[in-house]
Amino acid sequence: MKDFAERLIRWHKSHGRHDLPWQNTTDPYRVWLSEIMLQQTQVATVIPYYLRFLERFPQLADLAAAPVEEVMALWSGLGYYARARNLHAAARAVMEQHNGLFPRDPDVIARLPGIGRSTANSIATFCFGAHAPILDGNVKRVLCRAFGIEGFPGSGAVEKRLWTLAAELMPARNGAIYNQAQMDLGATLCARGKPRCEACPLAEPCVARTTDRTAELPQAKPRREIPQRHATLLVLLDGNRVLLETRPPSGIWGGLLSLPELPEGADAREWAERRCDCRVIGVSPAPTLVHVFSHFRLHIAPLLLQVTPGHAAMEPGWQWLALAETGNAALPAPIRRILDECQTSGNKPLPSRKR
Repeated sequence: MKDFAERLIRWHKSHGRHDLPWQNTTDPYRVWLSEIMLQQTQVATVIPYYLRFLERFPQLADLAAAPVEEVMALWSGLGYYARARNLHAAARAVMEQHNGLFPRDPDVIARLPGIGRSTANSIATFCFGAHAPILDGNVKRVLCRAFGIEGFPGSGAVEKRLWTLAAELMPARNGAIYNQAQMDLGATLCARGKPRCEACPLAEPCVARTTDRTAELPQAKPRREIPQRHATLLVLLDGNRVLLETRPPSGIWGGLLSLPELPEGADAREWAERRCDCRVIGVSPAPTLVHVFSHFRLHIAPLLLQVTPGHAAMEPGWQWLALAETGNAALPAPIRRILDECQTSGNKPLPSRKR
């Protein structure tokens, strides 16, 4: 398909996206922030987070100087929290290793925490005019359909083939427009579920369309049984205060505040009184809610415990926080839902509700 790039560039001029908050700028900080937020997350979800983030951290130096806890709080609810930790670490690396100037070379950019080859090439193309192909999820889908590429695009062999093809298709000029056009086409027309082939500039030569295989390409990841995990979380309430603990830096919800997790087989009353130095007045079970991660489903069973705290020093990383202040805390989405319901129910047993 010799005119692949030309078709996309012409289409983008009239039909591409031109007014997203991170467009019409060559500021690498803003482009980088948008690229990280858009990983595994839809544009409509990202926009309010992006705007709030820039309001608090208008410059890369502001982000680097902030405590990571504040960064995590602003990211709360966006998911995939390693992105936020890596974003903060990369900002500090730019300040310390590059004198506060974002590197221009895509290979150097890719060495920053949390930045892969495609994201690095995207930043270098949009901000510094680099001649570098990209290969995010939208681009993979467009290429697999347009050229009839078999196999799961996340596998090593298929991804290597896609990178080779992406490099071959990269035009000598208008690289930024071309890369944006690929992403826009995948996001608006060449969608995963219902592609709008009738409006696509690649419809005529597209292998998937001409062979009636748009539903098959790109091929899905081989299915496997999704592991199910279970956790009992304790909602320890002293009046209008709740006890929260900081999660370890690695693992799920790393670095975020969460509710204490009851060890398997432990008695909630005995464990809470021993570990949290409190007297338990009452225990109320609440309905289990399910939170889906990328690799497993977590079944969360909250237990509401009314307590009277003792006078011993708190364990490191544990804190009492007013329920009214949890809205600004760095909480995972399911923990926020549990605490929101505590407030609306007046700290009474949580109402039954399907999730």
